Amino acid sequence: MLPTCLKSIHEIAASQWDALLTDAQPFLRHAFLSALEDSGSVGGRTGWQPAHAVLLGEQSQLLAAMPGYVKSHSYGEYVFDHGWADACHRAGIDYYPKLLGAIPFSPVTGQRVLGESQAAGQLLDELSAGLEQQGLSSLHINFTTEAENALLQGRDGWLQRLGCQFHWRNRGYRDFQDFLDALSSRKRKQMRKEREQVAGQGIEFDWREGHQLSELEWDFVYLCYANTYRVRGQSPYLTRAFFSLLAERMSEMIRVVLAHQAGRPVAMAFSLVGGDSLYGRYWGCLAEFDRLHFETCFYQGMDFAIANGLQRFDAGAQGEHKLIRGFEPVITHSWHYLCHPGLRAAVANFLAEEQHGVRGYAEDARGLLPYRQG
Repeated sequence: MLPTCLKSIHEIAASQWDALLTDAQPFLRHAFLSALEDSGSVGGRTGWQPAHAVLLGEQSQLLAAMPGYVKSHSYGEYVFDHGWADACHRAGIDYYPKLLGAIPFSPVTGQRVLGESQAAGQLLDELSAGLEQQGLSSLHINFTTEAENALLQGRDGWLQRLGCQFHWRNRGYRDFQDFLDALSSRKRKQMRKEREQVAGQGIEFDWREGHQLSELEWDFVYLCYANTYRVRGQSPYLTRAFFSLLAERMSEMIRVVLAHQAGRPVAMAFSLVGGDSLYGRYWGCLAEFDRLHFETCFYQGMDFAIANGLQRFDAGAQGEHKLIRGFEPVITHSWHYLCHPGLRAAVANFLAEEQHGVRGYAEDARGLLPYRQG
């Protein structure tokens, strides 16, 4: 049994792929991955060529799998290896193309290598052994779970990298005021003031599920999403068609909050729900409003999580400004197999130092949380 890399997720049945998922997270579902491909958000000239790795049994049953992409750049990954690529360029070593096991444009921890541990381990070993033969410099797996960390720990040639994100935990709050009561007086007043400033501008909020938005409203959602890139002189990763396809294929997992002023939509935040978690993914506005970002992206999500009994709110990568609003530091993991021995040795030394810094950063960040002591 040797692994095969599929050029499209459609080469495997959705029922087979989804049967390997062990949690309710939306991003690894066949519907999500197929929406990326069918909308043109990956494939073509995007630099994300689907190469989903699968290991099949003697009866063609799916034993193990990994969502995979051959990359000709490092954009949209949120585990930054541009420095490694630059070092390779200076040394005359080809860093691209590389193979990436990840969910495009989604820095969310979750399953990456699917299947029982023995089959998953075989898939990993065969993939890493065949990289050079396929003209690939490396294999990277981003935002792995504890189970995958255990699978990769100590595996020959693999290097672990740490990162830090900020997630909000619902500790059984009855409502948003109950959450505020857990904060220090100064931080509680600051958050209350921020929410009052938004309300004082006449802005109201409306939560919708995926099937409750018209195509015209999806046009608005996309316009807001794309605007967050265009104001920085960048092109958006996702196409307009992605949102409609996702609403068609997994609308029950979509949550969009629309911000209105005088009945006119002015901003939105797009999220997905899965299991006990809310995943804030995209946001955008068409005009500047004081504190609207914090309300739309953070406080509305907290309110929603409390009201719906969700235990965790992952509002996206980066953002130290989340700390003072109660989002706690969380260590993330990625794994890297680099074929060139010199590059592997240099990166190993770098990661040893970086890991120490990341853990220290996360510990220091805990000291900035707004919760009352004791």
